[in-house]
Amino acid sequence: MNPFEMVFAIVVIVTIGSVIKARYGIRKDRDGNELPHGSPVADGVATAENARLRDEIRALKERVQVLERVITDTEGSLRLDREIESLRDKN
Repeated sequence: MNPFEMVFAIVVIVTIGSVIKARYGIRKDRDGNELPHGSPVADGVATAENARLRDEIRALKERVQVLERVITDTEGSLRLDREIESLRDKN
């Protein structure tokens, strides 16, 4: 067997292994451990990650609401304009 045939055989074996893993739903977690689809550990990791992402989205939505309130606050913007003009008049 020449070196090119050996490389081709290795590529074919790795490809077949990857297809079999995908077919049976085997995936890797953050640490590189292989987890079958639907395992309690994999579901626990996904659930924890989903909860963390939901909390982060909730916090970002609150920030956006505050920014919208600051931007659309006409009374505050008028007060800010007056303060800027008063500072210009002092100079």
